[in-house]
Amino acid sequence: MNAPAVPTPTNAELRVLIVDDHAVVRRGIRAYLEVLDDLEVAAEAGNGLEALELLESMAAYGELPDVVLIDLLMPKMDGVAASARITQLYPKVRVVVLTSFGEMERVHAALANGASGYLLKDAEPGEVVAAIRAAAAGDVFLDPAVARQLTQEIVSPPTGIGALTGRERDVLILVAQGCSNQEIADELVISERTARTHVSNVLRKLQLTSRTQAALVAVRQGLVPPQS
Repeated sequence: MNAPAVPTPTNAELRVLIVDDHAVVRRGIRAYLEVLDDLEVAAEAGNGLEALELLESMAAYGELPDVVLIDLLMPKMDGVAASARITQLYPKVRVVVLTSFGEMERVHAALANGASGYLLKDAEPGEVVAAIRAAAAGDVFLDPAVARQLTQEIVSPPTGIGALTGRERDVLILVAQGCSNQEIADELVISERTARTHVSNVLRKLQLTSRTQAALVAVRQGLVPPQS
């Protein structure tokens, strides 16, 4: 009598870790990934720190995912910082970031940190799947709108206020309010060194030489009210 057949494990499935601080988003992504034969949701995490803890446990059992699909704006540790750690600690794990439009400075940071794809949250399910498959294959997948924006920045770099990232605009406003580098760091929950770098970048991009000039630009642009 022949022994019953034992299913042969398949390596065809791509294992995905979903990282987003909104449970409803994670459930939605899981729902349309799990109907596909070649994709499996390995786990979910609510922020970057939780994702790193999960990956450490998964690595210990030799069960690392192929792709991490991660939001950029999250508490405790955002997707940019988490992506950098993931690609550093687990170079074979691919990262695809998923976020809202208008965070172009985060696109640059995420791609510089080794992300293999960038999707907007209004992407169609097919685009999300295509990005995951492309990343697993070693390719880079960019949302068409993001790709157009990146191309435009290369062809015609922005100048003046338009050259500032969202974070740099925040820094400019704080400079105009008379904040020191340490006060900026405390307000934005960043290091004093990072705050100092942001201030330097603001001055460079605006082609200014002093914080006073930067404050005047902020007032002129309507970012802060004039000092009485």
